[in-house]
Amino acid sequence: MSTARAERLVNLVLALLSTRQYLTAERIRAIVPGYGDAASDEAYFRMFERDKTELRELGIPLETGRNSAFDAIEGYRIARRDYELGEIDLAPDEAAAVALASRLWDSPELTGQAQGALVKLRAAGLEVDDQAPTVVEPRVRAEPAFGPLLAAVQNGQAVRFEYRRSGSPERIMRTLEPWGVVSWRARWYVVGHDRDRGATRCFRLSRVTGQVRPVGKPGAVQRPEGVNLLKLVSVTGESEPAPVTTARLWVADGRAAGVRRRGTVLGRSTIDGEEGDLVEIGLYFPESAADWITAQGPDVVVLEPDVLAKTVQDRLEAVVARQGSSR
Repeated sequence: MSTARAERLVNLVLALLSTRQYLTAERIRAIVPGYGDAASDEAYFRMFERDKTELRELGIPLETGRNSAFDAIEGYRIARRDYELGEIDLAPDEAAAVALASRLWDSPELTGQAQGALVKLRAAGLEVDDQAPTVVEPRVRAEPAFGPLLAAVQNGQAVRFEYRRSGSPERIMRTLEPWGVVSWRARWYVVGHDRDRGATRCFRLSRVTGQVRPVGKPGAVQRPEGVNLLKLVSVTGESEPAPVTTARLWVADGRAAGVRRRGTVLGRSTIDGEEGDLVEIGLYFPESAADWITAQGPDVVVLEPDVLAKTVQDRLEAVVARQGSSR
């Protein structure tokens, strides 16, 4: 957002907060700095519509109404009782957890929402340090279909999309009444009523191809009461496959217990003068294995396969580079 637009939005909020009456669009144009620069009436109304949308997306309660029955044109205001935040009290560890959570998302639409939440917390007087260094910064990556499907769930609207089944290049068009998007075993799924099958189905987002298109009117889809989405995914989702590849890792003594539990110790080895175990582990999801291995930092070194070792090394170097640039 440009500085000029940010200043205009602040001025608009202040103007609408400072009056109990509804202000018409023309009155707002006359008293709010920034709108007078519009080249024409049409340009002003386009600008004003964008600003109203921006305020509502930020969660600011913008009201519309008339001051009396004799007014022919609606106006706008912000009720202070709805705008003001209640007291927010976060302990230091809770504030740190909020800041870390805002850094997890690796998709543009969710990154923006997380940063917007931080702005609101700071406006409430909370010190939330989202730049504090961490040893390894985890990331939650959302599939391209995540945003459109989440929007469809929030809007209560059916969707259509092409879906590729497991082990097959064939793509099949699906029409779904989505109830929710959940994560299960490091994978995102959308759960809902499949109109083509006439039954409840779970679809893995990584297999949704092309665009997700809304179908029908918003508000037409309602999630049934008492439905446990996570349970549906765990029960009706794909059974755990056999390992598709095997990795050999070096694990430092007394560290990375989670890696040890998943693998088999083959022997002993020394890396850079430090003792550790050689561990063989079967990978069910090779494409995501680099994430949790990278999270172990220097306690785990990938020996084989070379592709996985290179991927982990690249991510570690990226973390180091981000830490260096933040100082």
